[in-house]
Formats: sequence, C-alpha cells, structure tokens
Amino acid sequence: MIELSNVSKTYGSGDSAVHALQNVNLTIPKGTIHGVIGLSGAGKSTLIRCVNLLERPTSGSVLVDGQEMTGLRRRELNQARHRIGMIFQHFNLLTTRTVFDNVALPLELMGEKRSAIKNRVLPLLEMVGLADKAKQYPAQLSGGQKQRVAIARALASKPNVLLCDEATSALDPQTTSSILELLRDINHQLGITILLITHEMEVVKSICHRVSLISDGKLVEDAEVGDFFTAPATQLGRDFLNDFLQLSPPKELLERLEESPSEHTHPVVRLTFSGDAVSTPLISRLARECSVDVSILQAKVESIQDRTLGLMIAELLGSHEQTQQAMSYLEAHQLQVEVLGHVQRNV
Repeated sequence: MIELSNVSKTYGSGDSAVHALQNVNLTIPKGTIHGVIGLSGAGKSTLIRCVNLLERPTSGSVLVDGQEMTGLRRRELNQARHRIGMIFQHFNLLTTRTVFDNVALPLELMGEKRSAIKNRVLPLLEMVGLADKAKQYPAQLSGGQKQRVAIARALASKPNVLLCDEATSALDPQTTSSILELLRDINHQLGITILLITHEMEVVKSICHRVSLISDGKLVEDAEVGDFFTAPATQLGRDFLNDFLQLSPPKELLERLEESPSEHTHPVVRLTFSGDAVSTPLISRLARECSVDVSILQAKVESIQDRTLGLMIAELLGSHEQTQQAMSYLEAHQLQVEVLGHVQRNV
C-alpha cells in the first residue's frame, strides 16, 4: 500500500517559492493500478518522485508497505528503494551494457552473486519477451524493447511497488498498447502495486483501477476509473474527458453559441449516458413526451472497463418551457446534462 498524508513540496522560498504539491492525501491499496493525470506542470512527476523520496517532501508523510519513508536514514532508505521499482519515459538504460547487464545492475549493486543474478535476470527477460536479446545493446533495440528492458530492470530486486513516470509517452500507439498489456500482466501475476503518471487518458482507460486528477499541486479528484469517465466531478475532469473523446460542437456552431438563454434561443447540450440509459431509447421518448425536436450533432459510445458510456451533443428545439422540461426529463433518467450554450432559433 502507498499512503501520502498532507504531502507538500515547495521549491525556493519567499515570493519566488513554487508550490509543486499542496497537502496531497492519497491512498493506493496493495495490488492495484493507480493512475495520476494532470496538465503539464501540475505536479504529477513531483508526486511520484516523492513516493521513493527522489524528491523529499517539504512536509507530510509517505508510507509505503507500512514503512514511513521520510524518517529513514540514508542506508535504510536505500534498502527501502530496493522494494520500489521505477521506469521512466526515456528508459535510462546504460548504453555500454548489454540487455542482460542492464537488468542485472540493481542486483550487482545489492551484492548478489553472479549465479543468483543469472537465475533472476533470465526469467525476467523471458517475462518481458526479450529472452533472445540478452547479448544485444540498447542501440540495437526499438523504443518498445528498451522500455521492456527498463521494466525488467525495475523488477530485478523483486519490488512490491512499481512507479511509472510517463512510461509510454515516447512510444507509438501500437507499442504503447503492448507495454500496457505487459504492465497489466505483471500486476496480475506478481501482485505488484503500480502507480503511473500519465497525460494520456487512453492509458488510464486501458489498465487503471482508479485515477487521481492533480491541478496546481492539489489533488482535485480521486475516483474509480469507471466513475471518472462517466461522471467527472470537476470541470477539469470534464475537459480531460471531452478532449479524450474528441466530442465538441462543430466550429460553426461554437461561433454562434451565446452564454445566456432568451426567449429566442434554444440550448445546445452535451449528454452523458451510462448503465441502462445507453440502451434505452430516451431521445425518441423525449421528443414524444416533451414535444421537442432533437438535432443530434455528434454521438459516440465507449467501453470503459466493465461499463458502457454514451455521449451526445444535441440541440433541443422548442420553446423555453419545453426545453427546460426536456432537460429535467433527461436528468430524471440519470443522464448528465451540460448546457454548452444557446443559439438563436430560426423563426
């Protein structure tokens, strides 16, 4: 388990101080895959580096597998870090060492015998699909293969926790998919707790059990992945979701949107369906029962782990009273209704 309690990290002091993390509280149960997302500069990488104390928090507590990390002396901290593997965006392999020797490096630093190192490294290379690459050098490998070496190296000391700092950001989509599948298998087979930092919603959707959203050093959302994708609690969460789903009004319509309604406008709404609502013909019922016309501008359906998510952008065409009744009808049937703006009615 990983538990951060009131963790803050400040660089500098006085007026020039940068508050990278501000009173972050986060609990990650043992054996789960937890994603942290946020905009560039939000504090994601600082957060993950505070877990193994590559960055020492200015204040707060960091607990990993019941051990308080911030109170450890240097030697104790080094021993604790053996139980925390880490992989990076740019692999950080030693170019002058073979694949085998890169993976063996943590074991050498721990003082393991050569026979024990061989017995540990070869099965790891088999696990990550690189058994035939043991004698090659990083320059001979693709980006995905380099990251597989980095993963094997991170697992060499038999860690309980694996930290992934933008581990797929430098990879193409197909390679990213294969690396995520490998991480999922590692989590399943070894029971390792995985904390990953990413700006890619596809990564969160694919393998995470839970996700946290960080903004300006503060944790603003923490939810099960299915809940986050179907009902983000903040505007920033909704922005991330909409960018990922690429569902926004056409440019021509955006230029006509007005913020405030009037008797001569009708609303443009973004509707989010989940659960039974996805397969229920609510839109046709809406048109009949509320006497409104519905102009569907965009729509799509996504599978989020064990849930189905439907999204739609539509114009509700009718009088002010009719469209208000229509939105109430939709909300009563457990749809999320977000009014994007209003456009002038054609008279």
